[in-house]
Amino acid sequence: MTQTAPHTGADIRHTIVIVGGGSAGIAVAARLLRARPTLDVAIIDPATTHAYQPGWTLVGAGVMKLRDTLEQEGGLIPKGCTWLRAAVSTFEPESNTLTLTDGRTVAYDRMIVCPGLQLDWDKIEGLSETLGRNGVCSNYSKDTVEYTWTCIQSMAGGTALFTQPPMPIKCAGAPQKIAYLAADHWRKQGTLNRTNVDFCLAGDVLFGVPYFRPALQQAVDYYGINLHYKQNLIAVNGPERKATFAVTGPDGTVTKIVREFDMLHVTPPQSAPDFVKKSPLADAAGWLDVNATTLQHAQYPFIFGIGDVTNTSNAKTMAAARAQAPVVVSNVLASLDSRPLSEQYDGYGACPLTVAYGKIVLAEFLYGGKPAPSFPYDQRKPSRFAWFLKTTVFPHVYWDMMLKGRDIEMPHHPEWSRD
Repeated sequence: MTQTAPHTGADIRHTIVIVGGGSAGIAVAARLLRARPTLDVAIIDPATTHAYQPGWTLVGAGVMKLRDTLEQEGGLIPKGCTWLRAAVSTFEPESNTLTLTDGRTVAYDRMIVCPGLQLDWDKIEGLSETLGRNGVCSNYSKDTVEYTWTCIQSMAGGTALFTQPPMPIKCAGAPQKIAYLAADHWRKQGTLNRTNVDFCLAGDVLFGVPYFRPALQQAVDYYGINLHYKQNLIAVNGPERKATFAVTGPDGTVTKIVREFDMLHVTPPQSAPDFVKKSPLADAAGWLDVNATTLQHAQYPFIFGIGDVTNTSNAKTMAAARAQAPVVVSNVLASLDSRPLSEQYDGYGACPLTVAYGKIVLAEFLYGGKPAPSFPYDQRKPSRFAWFLKTTVFPHVYWDMMLKGRDIEMPHHPEWSRD
């Protein structure tokens, strides 16, 4: 027997409403309809283009073409799923409805919230005006990712700055991945010896999972990259090629320093979308408040979350959304059937860290930073096999399996990790 949620009159009604048509939303919709083909499922998303964002590091490094990371959104909506090409304005969880920006109300029996996160470009003064020119680039936008490769190719010496804002961010390894690839390119071109490569990060550690830090520090040392901890980019003057950083000292005092650059790769600050942040669904920090294992909302049992928007402590990566999808689907169906929520998410995330062209440190881990390798080798060691996975296998798994609801489940064997 299906347990339905009480709701008031609304303009539109669906059994399951999915807010967000990105990686998580489409994967969940496809899985739901494979499990129950007659289920009434709708996706709400205003976008017309869908992006395979894990590929943008490779686009910025000249390995992949941007066009190969983009598809028409409408062509990816699963058969039998209704697409509401609209944006959400507010949530009314007490009445099991939401309101779209055009004023229409949508009622649901169950809602899955997965709009991803937003990139807060405007929190860095002057960035929006200069992004995409004056040597200021970013792999975090499809509009500027190709310019990253232009900047890397045009550098024949000088100073290259790479930044990382406060956590959490989407794919925490991405800010340093492009630094390694750029340095490797300049090494091959014979210009690295006259290039200062600075990686300025707001945090105080190179990577959040200690197990993989030594391997990444080796890459930093190999290329001669200068690490600057507790330095957060707050302003950019593109025409003058100057970047201002807020520097937090050991005693907590904050000062400002200005660095000159020839190239500046910016990772923007990130947060939950405003319509989530300002809603009753958010925690104190603005993220969707869910149970870390069942992914059910902490306060509203008819609501579930998946992907970057949640307040779970896992890395915000496509691999995490892929691992969460079967958990959410199983638990949503169990909720509809008035059964216990039996599936649990273990915090799995993965970050293929491109330390050189053709070499990747394949970081896989669970909650608490526990290593969870899928392959029987020491994944801290840079591997050509992992490069093959990143460049060839993972895009195929994404487009042809994950988004079609027939993804493979990778076994994780913590006993394979080396101490």
